[in-house]
Amino acid sequence: MQLAHFLIVSAILFALGLYGIVTRRNAIMVLMGVELILNAANINLIAFSRYGGLHPSGPALDGQVAAIFVIILAAAEAAIALAIVLNIYNRFQTVNVDEVSSLKE
Repeated sequence: MQLAHFLIVSAILFALGLYGIVTRRNAIMVLMGVELILNAANINLIAFSRYGGLHPSGPALDGQVAAIFVIILAAAEAAIALAIVLNIYNRFQTVNVDEVSSLKE
C-alpha cells in the first residue's frame, strides 16, 4: 500500500465525519462525527510516520506518539461529551441540539 491509499481513506473518513456533524441534529451522532474526524487524523499521523514524514532517516515514532495522544484526547472528549449529553437529556428530555436553545433554565 502506498501513502496515497491511506490519505484517500483518511479523506473519506474526514468527509463522512464532517457530513455527520453538519447534517445531524442528534448530539450522539455529532459526537460520532467528531470521532470519525479524529480517526482520520490518526490515520494521517500513522501514515506519514510510516512513510518517513519529515525525518530524512526514515520512519519515526513521532506519528505513533501523536496518534496515542489523539486517542487519549478522544477518550477524554467522549467521556466529557457524554456527560454533557446526559445532563442535557435530564433537563430538556431530548438530545436534539436544535431544540436546546438555552444553557440556563
